Parts: sequence; C-alpha cells; structure tokens
Amino acid sequence: MVSDIRIERVLKAGLEDVYAAWTRAELLAQWYCPNPALELKVDADVRVGGAYVVEMGPYVVRGSYLEVDPPHLLAFTWKWDEDDDKPSTVRVELSKADEGTRMLLLHTGFTGPDDAANHLQGWEPELDRLEKLLTSR
Repeated sequence: MVSDIRIERVLKAGLEDVYAAWTRAELLAQWYCPNPALELKVDADVRVGGAYVVEMGPYVVRGSYLEVDPPHLLAFTWKWDEDDDKPSTVRVELSKADEGTRMLLLHTGFTGPDDAANHLQGWEPELDRLEKLLTSR
C-alpha cells in the first residue's frame, strides 16, 4: 500500500483565488475541514517559519510553513495535537491550466499506509468543499 498522498485537480478558478483560499484564514475557515458539521477555526501566519492552527471541533492540527512562494507554492508541516507521531509534510503546487488552476497536493511522511489512507479520507471531501467555495465566488 502507498504511504503518501498525491491528489491532482484542475479547479475552475484563477491562480490567485486558489492561493488565497489556501492562505487566508477567513477563506480556510470555509472549507478546511472534511466535516461541515464541525465548528472550524483557523489561525495562519503565512510566511516561512510562521505557524498555523486549525481547530475542527475537538480535533486540532498545527504546524509551520516551510515554503511560501505566492501564488505557486505552499509547504507546511502537519501535526495532530492528539497523537505523538512525527509531523508529516503537505506541499501544494499551483499552476495555470486551460480551465483554471492545476492544483497538486502532496502529503508525505505518514507512519504507514493506514495513516495515509485515513488522511486521504479527510482530504477528498475537504477539497470538494474548496472546489465548491471557489466556484461560488
């Protein structure tokens, strides 16, 4: 089984709009949780070395930004408060596409295939929410 996540989508939105949805706390708070029933709070200091915290109801994930290259690249660590695992890494690469913006999400550094599969189950509906947000703007 694979222990990394790779998701590629073409979003029907401009490059700057997609980047803003990944970096502006008020936009992240509209999509950055797979379960829309949970209260979502986001704090993000988007700069290399800056920190972020995402509260999804009782679940909290936090990390720091490793790479910030607007509007093409964002990389950050990912660590759940509830476990002792080492942080994983998320990398979001954005580029222009004929129909909008090509987004490549890579999430690596999991403890194993089950951990990756659990995160993939979260990313898919989360990215569906991102897509809906971008098409409604």
